[in-house]
Amino acid sequence: MAGHFEATPGGGAAVALDEVEIAILRSLAVQLLELIGPGDEPAEGEDPLAALFAEGPSEPPSDPALARLFPEAYGDEDKELREASAEFRRFTENDLRSRKRDDALAVVRTLDSLSPGGDGGAVLSLTAEECRHWLGSLNDLRLTIGARLEVSDEDGAEEGSLYRLPDSDPRKPMVMAYLWLGALQETLIETLMP
Repeated sequence: MAGHFEATPGGGAAVALDEVEIAILRSLAVQLLELIGPGDEPAEGEDPLAALFAEGPSEPPSDPALARLFPEAYGDEDKELREASAEFRRFTENDLRSRKRDDALAVVRTLDSLSPGGDGGAVLSLTAEECRHWLGSLNDLRLTIGARLEVSDEDGAEEGSLYRLPDSDPRKPMVMAYLWLGALQETLIETLMP
């Protein structure tokens, strides 16, 4: 089980993590929460239904990582598509941010609930619902780190070259995290497939 997820009864999954892996995952999830930003909870006395119909932003984020997490719906080739994307963003981004925030919070909470053994490591056991949150958050973490490393979806060869970075390259720690998160995500997906 070391380093990869395995199926557990009831549709869940488990993985053995050492103390450093737990700390890295928690730190990355907290950083993701900070990047996404706080939720727009209704203020005391505010109508909670009004918050459901609150409009989000109409402009894409300027931060490349946020732009990757909240991409344009229809592209920006012409004015009509830009307007459709802005309209779509206004009515969907708040919910998408909330879901991404919930996913990252689930990662932090499950990691915080671990009882480390004598070596500081622990076995993380996830329910089927927690697995869905973890899949979402692992994907968001990879997208964010990939944006910071300037890895694009079309660059399959680029990802292969990441394995060959010299140890002196300052991007190396983030590349290692990116590749490790990808391996975790892949084994979690494989574990959950029928």
